[in-house]
Amino acid sequence: MATSSSQAKKATASGWIGSALEYYDFFIYAQAAALIFPQIFFPNTDPKMAIIASLATYGVGYLARPVGAFVLGHWGDTRGRKNVLLLCMFLMGLSTMAVGLLPTYHDIGMLAPILLVLLRLVQGFAVAGEISGASSMIMEHAPFGRRGYYASFTLQGVQAGQVMAAAVFLPLAYFMPSEAFNEWGWRIPFLMSAFVLVAGFIIRREVHETPAFVQEESQHKVAKSPVSEAFRHSWKHMVLVMFMALMNVIPVVATIFGAAYAVQPAYGIGFDKSVYLWIPVVGNIVAVLVIPFVGNLSDKIGRRPTMIAGCLGSGLLAFGYLYAISIQNVPLAFGLSILMWGMVYQGYNAVFPSFFPELFHTRYRVSAMAIAQNIGTMLTAMLPALFAAVAPPGSDNIPVVIGSLAFIITCVCALAAYLAPETHRLAMDDLGDPDAKPMDKVQYDASRESSMRAVSH
Repeated sequence: MATSSSQAKKATASGWIGSALEYYDFFIYAQAAALIFPQIFFPNTDPKMAIIASLATYGVGYLARPVGAFVLGHWGDTRGRKNVLLLCMFLMGLSTMAVGLLPTYHDIGMLAPILLVLLRLVQGFAVAGEISGASSMIMEHAPFGRRGYYASFTLQGVQAGQVMAAAVFLPLAYFMPSEAFNEWGWRIPFLMSAFVLVAGFIIRREVHETPAFVQEESQHKVAKSPVSEAFRHSWKHMVLVMFMALMNVIPVVATIFGAAYAVQPAYGIGFDKSVYLWIPVVGNIVAVLVIPFVGNLSDKIGRRPTMIAGCLGSGLLAFGYLYAISIQNVPLAFGLSILMWGMVYQGYNAVFPSFFPELFHTRYRVSAMAIAQNIGTMLTAMLPALFAAVAPPGSDNIPVVIGSLAFIITCVCALAAYLAPETHRLAMDDLGDPDAKPMDKVQYDASRESSMRAVSH
């Protein structure tokens, strides 16, 4: 038990740091696309076109995700969880460092934005395999009865990576003279990912391949084509995961549409921009603290109740948050955003890293989760444009219109969670089997208690 519990901890640390790196990289790109890339990578003939082009390169990262999900999911199911995670990390780390070394439009003309888009495609491709690979790896290493708690650290790493991105980018943008920042200062956050890459490589190298994958390999049961097996045997669960992944609507409402509604002059609310930069920072810090508690709760009461409560609760809070913006109440908007996104949303966010991989068989687990989740997430990347189209500046009842859309989407997610089978009391070998019987609750609680005691010694 001692070796397996130390491996569970190493796997968790490896998932945490990998997710932190990948999302640090993904997020600094988003910051830079808004703050600086329009001026330095796109011809400055028409500033409006430069902003659109810069934000489009951010969106391109989402388009590459389903492709990455197919390729990296296959890799993770045929070559092992550890291998795919090392590959994801190198692809992400090296493409991010390359952005930091890119010559600008001023230096090499049109080649600069073309290279930027190519590197962004590599980033999107790499990030597609990270969460499904890391979640599967931690979940397969975790002690029985503790899978929800351990797997939740994948998402804690994601939120921590976003906090690190803001912590590095915001002070540089604020305190550096703008000329120096525009010339070379913006490159620092991109080049700093080299340190995390080295740390991540050292930790990931120490983790053994998961017992579930090793067993498949030793029995020569590794799938030749995990993607086609996933579609053949588990397409229903994949559809449910895709619908549950639409919960990404809540961060979209909190940080993208909500921020535009509050800050853009055309909407006439007129909040200060600097206030809005703090919503994701504080929301993510709160999320980092809340996530392990919710992961642990899902081991006690089940994945579905926590997921459903998180979906419906954050969907209802979206109304209050948008209403607070509409009445120009900054403290209320800030408080409700933290409650909606930093806390209640974690009922979904902390639980899906154990729930999604538990719905699938070991043979095609990484592929099925990566494909379904990334298609759902890609669809939510279209939502800011849809929201702005149905509730443009000057329209009436914006909180009701957007709040209703968000709530309808979260109800669909809650329904998908309700229709999925409960997985927290299933043995590892039974995951993905439609006829599997969960362990008796008394027996489950006893074995969970003993695995908690073993880990604490």
